[in-house]
Amino acid sequence: MPRRQGYALLIALVAGTAVLAAAVAFGTTLLSGSRSTPLPPAETQAAARNPVAPAASGGRWVTTWAAAPVRAEPGTEDGLPGRTIRNVVHTSIGGEVARITLSNLFGTGPLVIDQATVNTRPVTFKGAAAVTVAAGGRVISDPVVVPVAPDSDLQVGFRTPRAGGPVTYHPNTHQTSYLIDERGTWSTTNWRYLTAVDVRSQSARGAIVALGDSLTAGSGSTTDANARWTDVLADRLGGRYGVANAGIAGNRVVGIGRGTGGQSGTDRLDRDVLAVAGARTVVVALGINDVQQHPQEADPQRIVDSLRALTDRAHARGLRVVGATLTPFEGFATWTPQRNAVRLAVNEQIRAGAVFDAYVDFDAAVRDPAAPNRILAPYDSGDHLHLNDDGYRALGDRLDLKVLDRAGAPRSDAL
Repeated sequence: MPRRQGYALLIALVAGTAVLAAAVAFGTTLLSGSRSTPLPPAETQAAARNPVAPAASGGRWVTTWAAAPVRAEPGTEDGLPGRTIRNVVHTSIGGEVARITLSNLFGTGPLVIDQATVNTRPVTFKGAAAVTVAAGGRVISDPVVVPVAPDSDLQVGFRTPRAGGPVTYHPNTHQTSYLIDERGTWSTTNWRYLTAVDVRSQSARGAIVALGDSLTAGSGSTTDANARWTDVLADRLGGRYGVANAGIAGNRVVGIGRGTGGQSGTDRLDRDVLAVAGARTVVVALGINDVQQHPQEADPQRIVDSLRALTDRAHARGLRVVGATLTPFEGFATWTPQRNAVRLAVNEQIRAGAVFDAYVDFDAAVRDPAAPNRILAPYDSGDHLHLNDDGYRALGDRLDLKVLDRAGAPRSDAL
């Protein structure tokens, strides 16, 4: 049974003790980790002195976890000076050597990090413990020897000693992370600055990247249950591929991203998909926000053309592209028959093979057979647009692993 199912059953039992346990752990070390035993001092020092050496151990870099930077965090105009940020992320594949990517994309000044760890292992940047990330920039750490288990929680922490401008973050993560200051330890559902964890892998064939909106980010799923459809897919793949979730709630594909949905899928493809370590296949699950968010796109061809343009750009980099049909949303506040007609017209072209190399029929996976413009009630999170854990499992189970594995000339077929 996938580990996340156990997590979901235990959440109610452990909720009362989690904060106390976290406080004890944080009191004993700056960034402690319950899943790995610290290296002996001599080995830790050797790894810090020669951080690049593990990269020669074989294998290639493959992303085990990723998150798309969304925007500048409100209320952090001066950054988080003197705070320790502890991001908790859930892996897809494992390895013995890791590296992290930090982003200051929405910062207006240099970001200084003076300590960083993966679990308890110190991370360096070009051999130094501290690093400065320019406004709008990003940095990839040196390799660090640390056991990374598949399908497990990983703790990535760092300290920002002084003001550095607005924090680049990903909100509404459905994962509990922590922020530490002189007053104590505070839980949060934001990921800050961290955008990728890669591992050296001898066995993984590459990474599958999910470019999507809230249905990919997991809106409506249980916090800390890791029940997003990408998590379900990672379980089914069994370590053959890393899975990178590049979902942003509210994201669109046509034109410029609006509101809180981040930059559009068109604008962020290079950064959030093509730059993913080991990327081989991208699953594009975008378009429903173009249909139902203001200003609504009334021309289905504009959505289709934008999806096709994404496919062409991915092909130019050698990636295979699988596209998802748009799921039902009747009952949601923005639903109208006219907007639903746009959704159906987009789906018709996707199913006809006019857009992607292959498609996965997310619409068919979750619609109510008796009312096909609605989500099946057992899959509905309650708002008639987003799914619950069972609904996301239906999406994750819908993908045909043989089609995701397939290489060669593009062709059209349903998953």
